[in-house]
Amino acid sequence: MAYTDDAVKAKLSALNETQEGIVTVAQWVMFHRRHAERTAQLWLQKLRDSPAPKRLNLVYLANEVAQQSRARRKDDFLIAFSPVIAEAVATAYKGASNDIQQKLRRVVEVWRQRSIFELPIQEAVESRVDEIDKTRSTGKKPLLGGSLFSGPSGSSTPSELQPLVPLQVALSKNNVASGASATTANAEYEKLNDPNTPLPTPPVHAARLSQLLKALANAESSVSEVIKSRTALIDGLEKLLETNRSALSKEQSLAVQLSERKSETEAKKREVEDGIMRGLSAENSPAANLGDSGLGGEAVPRPEVEALTPPPVEAITPVGSPKEQQEASLPGTSFDPQGSAGFTLGGFTLPPTGSSLPGTDPSSAYSDPQDPNGFYAKKRKVVHSEEDYSKFASGELDADVAELLQQEGGAQQQ
Repeated sequence: MAYTDDAVKAKLSALNETQEGIVTVAQWVMFHRRHAERTAQLWLQKLRDSPAPKRLNLVYLANEVAQQSRARRKDDFLIAFSPVIAEAVATAYKGASNDIQQKLRRVVEVWRQRSIFELPIQEAVESRVDEIDKTRSTGKKPLLGGSLFSGPSGSSTPSELQPLVPLQVALSKNNVASGASATTANAEYEKLNDPNTPLPTPPVHAARLSQLLKALANAESSVSEVIKSRTALIDGLEKLLETNRSALSKEQSLAVQLSERKSETEAKKREVEDGIMRGLSAENSPAANLGDSGLGGEAVPRPEVEALTPPPVEAITPVGSPKEQQEASLPGTSFDPQGSAGFTLGGFTLPPTGSSLPGTDPSSAYSDPQDPNGFYAKKRKVVHSEEDYSKFASGELDADVAELLQQEGGAQQQ
């Protein structure tokens, strides 16, 4: 099918929402890529005149053509769609159902992820969509919790950069418009002044020159708007730059001051620590422990120390043996260490050492003619006479006790 306006309109009218139908029309459109600009104009006009579901299909068609052009590195349709894509998406988005709006958001997000369009074009599309979200009277939020892309005055933009956002958006829009008009005007100029192209008749030539003048005037006007927008943006950037330079100078001075104070504080800290260590060393020194000096430099007197004297040495050999000391301590006892005179105990004088008591000869004491073993011990009979008890009775004994003793003595005599 030859390329004509009617053929393009017929293809766009027959477009359905199936993937096969969109790919078929996209291939036909890309085959006639030399008519990309005219196709973009007819596409935009058809989108304006179509209902919301049909608009979504037309956006899908533009998405397919743009992505295929980017993949094949053919910029004809990218250049043709750039001036009109923001308006087309805003037209399709405005008044559409929430489901269709979510699908359109997804398409715009894919363009950003894959860098299909240049950044100013992408920002212009997102800005138009966000403006529609803000002006909706329903107040309903998108299902995904907000816009998929930040708006010109979104909360993610720092307050210092917010005055620059409108300038950048205006510059992007003017740049897109001027680019398209300048491209069209230059193309018509080159075509009309091509030496290989035969000159038309004078009336036709005059009409084409008039069209060229109009196109050049429009392009010049659009470029002038771009210049104004860019100048305003540069002024805003210069103000922001000057503000940041002034703040940078103050911050550098503050950094130098803090560095100096830090060094001074570190020096003082080392000095105090050294003083503490010197004080501890003086306290732990032997001179300080012995009292030679104090922390304040004052002399501390030495304590008086008592002279060491050896303990008294006792006699190695005691004067008397323990037995002798014990016997000497008994009352009425006298002891002869030589054993020649014997010793006296309780008024009785014992014979000297080596002698025996009278009548106590050992040989006679342990010998008995009737005892063959010779171990007979002779018994001594003690006779308590009345004279003995009378001596006790004449003493200080109690009368009852003396009487009992006398009775006991009489019984023994009988």
